[in-house]
Amino acid sequence: MRRAAFAVAAGAMAVSLAACGSAKESGGSKSDSSSSAKKGDAIKVGLLLPENQTARYEKFDKPLIEKKVKELTNGKGTVQYANAKQDATTQAQQVETMITDKVDVLIVDAVDSAAIKNSVQKAKDAGIPVVAYDRLAQGPISGYTSFDNTTVGKTQGQALLTALGSKAKSGKIVMMNGSSTDPNAAQFKAGAHSVLDGKVNVGKEYDTKDWKPENANANMEGAISALGKKNIVGVYSANDGMAGGIITALKAAGISVPVTGQDAELAGVQRIIAGEQFMSVYKPYAPEADAAAEMAVALAQGKSLDTVAKDKVDSPTDKAIPSVIVAVVSLTKDNIKDTVLKDGVYTVSDICTSAYKAKCDALGIK
Repeated sequence: MRRAAFAVAAGAMAVSLAACGSAKESGGSKSDSSSSAKKGDAIKVGLLLPENQTARYEKFDKPLIEKKVKELTNGKGTVQYANAKQDATTQAQQVETMITDKVDVLIVDAVDSAAIKNSVQKAKDAGIPVVAYDRLAQGPISGYTSFDNTTVGKTQGQALLTALGSKAKSGKIVMMNGSSTDPNAAQFKAGAHSVLDGKVNVGKEYDTKDWKPENANANMEGAISALGKKNIVGVYSANDGMAGGIITALKAAGISVPVTGQDAELAGVQRIIAGEQFMSVYKPYAPEADAAAEMAVALAQGKSLDTVAKDKVDSPTDKAIPSVIVAVVSLTKDNIKDTVLKDGVYTVSDICTSAYKAKCDALGIK
């Protein structure tokens, strides 16, 4: 089980340079060290996250970045935080506030990767370098870290094929992709299609507004009505939050089919244990958060990113952006102990509450 988890991770790393945009061999570093005054440890890092519907941002990303910034600055660095709650206009205003407050560097997970372009330019014009976090923002960003998003979609698609087995073409699948404003969602979708096309029949496909579970739920209800509940054999869901909304609709219609996910949210892990969701994609947040903090501190202190970012990625507006691409793992009931429990993301008591204790016991999770 553990070997399987590592195999996926290794495969993801092997193709990581093909994931986000057109990645290249690591060459020279592109950083704002020439325009940043040399600073000590007393730096101010602005952190802008896109929404709080997905559990990961408040539970993992924010505290991990704060912890790493403190560690890298001998406790002297501070993080100024704001969450856009899925509103691109709000996020643009938050960038303005960070500029006014004279932060030394920005870490931005964009609500809308294109809409943030002008805000990134304003920050750069004010001498504030920007690290794009998790989503590849447009504009003159100085660094980027995320996961191999195409491989995420491939991992989800392959897991769905595994779950369907000989039933793959016996009916229709529904594809519930993420928000059209998120470039990651397009990469997840492309990766999934590269595995699924020709091997399944896609009955309905949606780009889900704002990644919201309630929108996924409504879409799923529409798909059930259009396709007929007896004709649906599986659901590709781009993340765990949407999987929750999808599974609610499936249960209401009396349907039990494999459903994918992503983010290894606690509720998603519990649904996997309960047999309601087939898999999730475990994305180790600590390496991603650490990379963002390391790049941000280096940029704020006027240092090169050469020792931090070994990859290069192109965005629609910029080329050869110094980047750190983190590998992913396919999470199923078979490797929960070797992933989210081993890494300390959750404890057994977090997962195996009274509603799930019997299922945990059956899987040897104690």
